Amino acid sequence: MTDTAGKGFGCTDEDTARYAVQLLSQTEGVLAGIRERSQAAGLPDIHVSAADGRHLEVIARAIGARRTVEVGTLAGYSGVCLLRGMGPGGVLHTLELDPRHASVAAETFRLAGFESQAHVHVGKAADSLARLSSEGPFDLMFIDADKTGYPDYLAWAADNLRVGGTVLADNVFLWGALSTTSKLKDASVDAMRRFNATAVQSPRFTGTLLPTGEGLAMAVKIR
Repeated sequence: MTDTAGKGFGCTDEDTARYAVQLLSQTEGVLAGIRERSQAAGLPDIHVSAADGRHLEVIARAIGARRTVEVGTLAGYSGVCLLRGMGPGGVLHTLELDPRHASVAAETFRLAGFESQAHVHVGKAADSLARLSSEGPFDLMFIDADKTGYPDYLAWAADNLRVGGTVLADNVFLWGALSTTSKLKDASVDAMRRFNATAVQSPRFTGTLLPTGEGLAMAVKIR
């Protein structure tokens, strides 16, 4: 797909895309070990990609994030990437519904040297977010959880991020379900369309959709 200037969205050359993935996916033992431990524990293989993990780290570092909220912990892979970007003074509040996932993540943070910086909240995200509201404002929020909840998580970010704070959200292309030819219509599709529209067009955010394989939304709070 090209825009009015004749330029495409995302990398359309497979060889170039392969080069970029290989360059960004070089991971040392700590990150590789998270995936191995997660697989051994029987957790679903739905972590962010190694390239997306690099995106999270770089963006967190670029905006000077020190206080971050993550919705969707899984085994802690993305959390470690965020903490690396935040540096020694960074604090991560990460929210996980499944106690077994949270247990694996807690061990991940310990092994990665972030035990004192990572706070794992177990239970429904809405409940955890309600409790965290009194601890804001926050610098960064990363969303990678139930897709129907994305609009509500963005609304929380609008009220609890500082001006200049950033929202990142994974899977915003919904694996092709948002394409102009898709016939799929369900609650996830409706929720993601509303999320994307708000992130990009809301007067409280200025946002964009980064053309990763699954789509990574990035929105900066402006008021």
